[in-house]
Amino acid sequence: MKIAISGKGGVGKTTLAALLARLYASEGRPVLAIDADPDANLASAIGFPPDAAEKIVPIVEMKDLIEERTGAKPGSSAPYFRLNPRVDDIPDRFAGVHAGVKLLLMGTVKTGGGGCICPENVLLKQLLRHVLVYREEVVIVDMEAGIEHLGRATADSVDAFIVVVEPGRRSLQTAETIKRLAADIGIDRCLVVGSKVGSQSDRDFITSGLPDITVLGFISRSERIIEADLKGLSPFDLAPDAVEEARQIRKRLDEIIVS
Repeated sequence: MKIAISGKGGVGKTTLAALLARLYASEGRPVLAIDADPDANLASAIGFPPDAAEKIVPIVEMKDLIEERTGAKPGSSAPYFRLNPRVDDIPDRFAGVHAGVKLLLMGTVKTGGGGCICPENVLLKQLLRHVLVYREEVVIVDMEAGIEHLGRATADSVDAFIVVVEPGRRSLQTAETIKRLAADIGIDRCLVVGSKVGSQSDRDFITSGLPDITVLGFISRSERIIEADLKGLSPFDLAPDAVEEARQIRKRLDEIIVS
């Protein structure tokens, strides 16, 4: 199972990524979670204690590793470097582990733009391609609001591309844009999860506003989720209703992928 999760900032995609990661791990399945969002907070949502989370270094900040694997210093203007660096050992060497979930932080390329052809970006994209194509765990990628980290070389390995939306016109517009961009690189299975819903009218707004995208389910607006965030805990450990909603989303997701 290879899942990429995207959506506007603040809609709850990290909450969904963490809930699904913990659900699969609680069933005894090996899980590799990838935090590819510049505003990285998946560790807290999974439930890593602060001291353990601080020990997980983003790959993009490992300058010696990047130079070793690509042959060029990060941030340099080197005209030549390896475009297919070795990355197969990185997940097991540098991931943190909590509650059965391995977590790898990608980090953000701060120079040259997010899409720059630079040693850092090449290593990150090669790493993501490796985990999606070759790793045998359940892989869940918490992405930024778009498909920047994905490409045609990995599209065929993504079992589901989930866009998280909240009841709001701009959020639905973002979902439509992401669906179109995903289709451009060959990802046809683009699905939606409604988040922060408080009523049936919220659910109807999302469903009717996205008639061409399958809605997997909903995560309700929850004081327990807010409390978990304030306390630095995982909603999986503090919000049982959200866990059950995520469980139903996971069941629906499995049905769609199997079919």
